[in-house]
Amino acid sequence: MVYRVYVEKRPGMSPEAENLLSDLRGFLGISPLTGVRVLNRYDVEGLSREIFERAKPIVFSEPQVDVTWDETFPEPRSLHALLAVEALPGQFDQRADSCAQCIALMAGVERPLVACAKVYLLEGPLSREDLDRIRGYLINPVECREASLDKPETLSRTHDAPPMVETLSGFTGLDGAGLSALLENLGLAMDLDDLTFLQAYFRDTEGRDPTITEVRLVDTYWSDHCRHTTFSTHLDQIDIQDPAVQAAYRRYLAAREEVYGQEKAAQRPQTLMDVATIGAKTLKKRGLLPELDESEEINACSIHVPALVDGEEQDWLLMFKNETHNHPTEIEPFGGAATCIGGCIRDPLSGRAYVHQAMRVTGCGDPRASFAGTLPGKLPQRKLAVTAAAGYSSYGNQIGLATGHVAELYHPGYTAKHLECGAVAAAAPAANVRRERPAPGDVVILLGGRTGRDGIGGATGSSKSHNLSSLTTMASEVQKGNAPEERKLQRLFRNPRVTGMIKRCNDFGAGGVSVAIGELADGLEINLDAVRKKYDGLDGTELAISESQERMAVVVSPEDAEAFIALAGEENLEAYPVARVTQSPRMVMKWRGETIADLSRAFLDTNGAVKHASVSVPRYAGGGAERPSSLRELAASLPYASRRGLVERFDSTIGAGSLTMPFGGRTQRTPAQSMAALLPVLPGQSTEQASVMACGCDPAYASAAPYWGAYDAVAASLAKLAAAGADYKKAYLTLQEYFEKLRNEPARWGKPFAALLGALSAQLDFGAAAIGGKDSMSGSFMDLDVPPTLISFAIAPVKAGEVITPEFKEPGRPVYLFAPDGGGAESQRAAWEAFHQLARAGKVKAAWAAEKGLADGVMNMSFGNRIGFRSREEGVNWYAPAPAVIVAELTEEVDLPWARPIGVTTAEPVIVIGDDSAPIDELLALNESVLEEVYPTRAGTAEPVEPVTWTKGAPAVLGRGIAQPRVVIPVFPGTNCEYDSQRACLAAGLAAETVVIRNLTTEDLTASARALEEAVRRAQIVFLPGGFSGGDEPDGSAKFIVSLLRSPRLTEAVTDLLENRDGLMLGICNGFQALIKLGLLPFGRIRDTDETCPTLTYNVIGRHQSSIVRTRVCSNLSPWLLETAPGEIYSVPISHGEGRFIARPDTLAQLREGGQIATQYVDLDGAPTMDAAFNPNGSAWAIEGLTSPDGRVLGKMGHSERIGPSLYRNVPGVYDMGLFRSAARYFR
Repeated sequence: MVYRVYVEKRPGMSPEAENLLSDLRGFLGISPLTGVRVLNRYDVEGLSREIFERAKPIVFSEPQVDVTWDETFPEPRSLHALLAVEALPGQFDQRADSCAQCIALMAGVERPLVACAKVYLLEGPLSREDLDRIRGYLINPVECREASLDKPETLSRTHDAPPMVETLSGFTGLDGAGLSALLENLGLAMDLDDLTFLQAYFRDTEGRDPTITEVRLVDTYWSDHCRHTTFSTHLDQIDIQDPAVQAAYRRYLAAREEVYGQEKAAQRPQTLMDVATIGAKTLKKRGLLPELDESEEINACSIHVPALVDGEEQDWLLMFKNETHNHPTEIEPFGGAATCIGGCIRDPLSGRAYVHQAMRVTGCGDPRASFAGTLPGKLPQRKLAVTAAAGYSSYGNQIGLATGHVAELYHPGYTAKHLECGAVAAAAPAANVRRERPAPGDVVILLGGRTGRDGIGGATGSSKSHNLSSLTTMASEVQKGNAPEERKLQRLFRNPRVTGMIKRCNDFGAGGVSVAIGELADGLEINLDAVRKKYDGLDGTELAISESQERMAVVVSPEDAEAFIALAGEENLEAYPVARVTQSPRMVMKWRGETIADLSRAFLDTNGAVKHASVSVPRYAGGGAERPSSLRELAASLPYASRRGLVERFDSTIGAGSLTMPFGGRTQRTPAQSMAALLPVLPGQSTEQASVMACGCDPAYASAAPYWGAYDAVAASLAKLAAAGADYKKAYLTLQEYFEKLRNEPARWGKPFAALLGALSAQLDFGAAAIGGKDSMSGSFMDLDVPPTLISFAIAPVKAGEVITPEFKEPGRPVYLFAPDGGGAESQRAAWEAFHQLARAGKVKAAWAAEKGLADGVMNMSFGNRIGFRSREEGVNWYAPAPAVIVAELTEEVDLPWARPIGVTTAEPVIVIGDDSAPIDELLALNESVLEEVYPTRAGTAEPVEPVTWTKGAPAVLGRGIAQPRVVIPVFPGTNCEYDSQRACLAAGLAAETVVIRNLTTEDLTASARALEEAVRRAQIVFLPGGFSGGDEPDGSAKFIVSLLRSPRLTEAVTDLLENRDGLMLGICNGFQALIKLGLLPFGRIRDTDETCPTLTYNVIGRHQSSIVRTRVCSNLSPWLLETAPGEIYSVPISHGEGRFIARPDTLAQLREGGQIATQYVDLDGAPTMDAAFNPNGSAWAIEGLTSPDGRVLGKMGHSERIGPSLYRNVPGVYDMGLFRSAARYFR
């Protein structure tokens, strides 16, 4: 039987409905629309009525904020329309999946079938045209469809057995016209030359016709995405009119001879790939890349970094990688951006490194553009930009990856196709990484997610141009991410026992099985029947090329296979053998007992027919975008606008390793130009070794002169590293190229050719090698093209104490410009070196790389601490880009040829440049208003709140003489703060034990629930850590945790801990949400909740918030606060979307009288407030933390476990409130 329930937020509790009404009325201009209601509809089958009723207030809804109706819901009598939307069949639906998992956790049963839909009730006299526009806005046919309002009889889907794989009979005998027709009918990404080459292989070598699987497999294998066919094209004729590019070309030819030798250089084809890689080869040959790590595996860029860990020097591998998902994000912004960062993570992860920090760089048209200006076949720029940001941040936040830097570039060319680029840093001890060539008989194990139809054709689709039909024809090409599943892979690969078994590894990105497994060894026999599926009905071809996410393929010795699979099971991961390595250099695929693909490795590695092109580079006329000419114009212009409302969506502190925040200063308004993080050592270890990463790109300048745009991109990225305190001589690069479809037009080929020559010149000039990169060469839509984009990502090792941040620190200090003395790369290097030596001597207090000009630099440096600036130098061009130049606040005057004094910091919060001046507050208001409608920073009210102080009695110390109290930390699917939590506990002298909740089967769930119960009974403390248990689905936080802990045995164990053994309990963020929804807060016991109970719900601003907040201790009731006193103020990182505490007035009064309000959000003056700048979620009475009546249960939204001596260097404050030392002291 199918049960149906509708769930709707109570009035005033749905930011989603409020924001949608605003969008539809304002952005779409649907003025007759008077109201919007949003209901979540759940259809469930395969469970009893009793379990369904139990699930309604625990899984489907939350009584404090939701109203539920069975089967139907009341509709208003006024004019209205209903629209139901559901995910496309076969696409991963995280809400439905989490719902099924929660019910299984709650009841200990097999997962039921669940189908979800969102029902919109649209009020007002809407015309058919209005409804069509709303329908078009809400339904992206790539990811979802309009759902029926009727309830289905069953949710079970029957799948016809797929037919056997077809052989393309007559293929080898087709003439040119026949091949052309086949190319079009199959929608292949390869061209006619490739298909002809394929035909010759089967006719002359194999002597047979191919199967459709073989054709699709080769099409995938040879796609531009997988094999960089555009970059491998032979450039036969090169015509260069620009003198600078011509000189760079001669330098390239000389480098070829230096690397390959004169004879081989003459024979070797000139290609874009050769231009892109020759710089690293040249610098390596000169002996200038001593840190470079080389291997046969191609997972990510990798360098060796010596790291002092617990006083012992270790050899670490620092890996970094960039990735784009431009095409998928253009047509399905949320999923495309989510799998951009997901795929970016998996590359170094497959290299067995722990990914600990990310950077996001995007490009779009003006997101403020009206809906009416949207091009046919396109999504509105605003929806695209905002939804992509939500997708990327959702995935990164869930997996537990600190996003340290976010940049969004604006250029009209990106309306052709959105730029969605991610870059990550990862690291691991070199001793943990085994690299070995697979041997015949070795086993290939597939682990992680299951295979479905999502992502089929992704590799080939991303190689095609976007056109008018893309939104309606490319649904299957977009991958669907599952961040909690990939989090399990990260945990598994952090275990040196596991990585010590892996000879080689590949992630399932583009190409699926055909590429991920196909690249592992020359000879393979793959059993497609062994590949586990999300659902039946997939044929052999689909199994071979599906790009379903969160899967890895590893090669292990036969004797290690069983142990590897067992260790994967301990992390709640499926793992099973699917292939074996063979002696014969052929890739063989079998399905249903028959061979459906049998291809020679030598043929696959040809990458298809050789392509040829000509290049033409014109003489550049110079120019670029118009630049501002005054401070107010600068602050109010789009390219210079604050991105704070965008950046705060991304968790920047997870991992407790972030040395800098994205915004710094006391007010957190100076944007950082780079990201810096400690190496990810294990809990219980410590290091000061870190890395710093930055990027450079100016699409406006690159459009005018691709050569100089690319050169300056490299220079800017290196300057930002130098400004952050790193030694530019230790820097390595990875490049991102994003260009229009080149076709057979020499002028179009000239753009990437010139840009790569520019990047090469910069590499040779500055001694920084690009040891990796990613190209995306399909940035065209009809007659629109993306700007010629080359992004330089630079990374370098640095010690934590050497990191410099950009906000001005004190008034009355000199400000200098570090620039070449007379121009030229040698002089620029000398300027950077002089700056670096001053930094090492402690004489640099703030620094900014002037990529967008000096005025932009001093303005942003002034924002963070409201310290003014007064220029004192004439003849300075304040508004021209200066990508390699550094502006710095020094402690004293200096006399150096490369250091030019340009001004002084002032106590008066005013910026004065020549005759122009403006107050900092006015400039900041202008700067933040530019994108306020797109990425809001303001919400709710801003009235002050009465401070709460309770000092009626300090908690008693239990004093049981327990030297090392035990803490149990459960790890649910989606938990991501367990390492931070364990680290904080160990540092305070607590013994921390983690218990992974496994729920692949009911047996796994029963066993892990029993293990958790036993751990609780032997522990003194239960710590529910932060994260996104179950992805914070279905539509609410902590439901995974609540569903399991409400089981009778675990409820009894927790009750015994608190009531009989005087134990403690802590919940941070997701854990606080669980404590509230269990009733442990504020009541002190697990109990049913209803609409009268307090809860935590969605932030008033309607999005995720990540920043540093200030909190004031209100009470001395709790043992958790033994080391604090009421009135003390602590800074704490926050990162959540559902942190708004709400309660009835009488409940708030009772909490105050009982001393249960532990902490309040406060402003810079220490006053509690409702202002969203300080109270980020709009919590009642500014409540951040809460205790049980006896104080032994504490919940708080701020991540007090994310502490360390070197963290958050650009945001001053006291961070360690001694929570964990207090807990240890209570038991000792």
